[in-house]
Amino acid sequence: MQSAEYAVRLNNVWRVAIGMVLLLIAASAYSAPKTVLVLGDSLSAEYGLTRGSGWVALLQQRLQQQKIDATLVNASISGETTIGGKTRLPALLSKHNPDIVVIELGANDALRGLQLSATRANLDALLSMSKAAKAKVVLVGMQIPPNYGADYANQFSQLFSTAAKQYKAALVPFFMQGIADQPAMFQADRMHPNEQAQPQLLDNVWPHLKPLLSVR
Repeated sequence: MQSAEYAVRLNNVWRVAIGMVLLLIAASAYSAPKTVLVLGDSLSAEYGLTRGSGWVALLQQRLQQQKIDATLVNASISGETTIGGKTRLPALLSKHNPDIVVIELGANDALRGLQLSATRANLDALLSMSKAAKAKVVLVGMQIPPNYGADYANQFSQLFSTAAKQYKAALVPFFMQGIADQPAMFQADRMHPNEQAQPQLLDNVWPHLKPLLSVR
């Protein structure tokens, strides 16, 4: 009887010990500090917004709230294109050595009438450079209104999914999901999301970024 009771107690001790180990493993998944580089345009550079209210600033708050040890570098510039990002990225990779690169570029290419082949080539370069630097990538997909031409708009949208698939990058299908059809969520220019829209922008990115924060 005593032997059987001892065996049960020992089994319970092992279960508790194993459970604690599993909890420690889960907790340590986020323990390694990460550097996240955001390379974007005005949509990520707080254009027309109060400083600290943009989605990237809200991302920093969420990281802190969830006790995720990560340094956030926002290298976004209003008016930036994929070619501008391609020019700046090498120095940013060298300086910050990011673990994750969030690429939010392309909308200005369409606004300026850049050829789709050029945008795709620049996206390829951005993804390739990031991968060569051993960084995980989140590619933020964009869409343009059909008044640019249905064929052009469709091909533009597909650039992001095709590039993400080729380079095995995480893809945000559409950055403006839940916002594009809501006029009240835009500034007076009807192009840039207002402060009310910033939490939604973050929620569109977060499910694709969060898993990468736990990858060693």
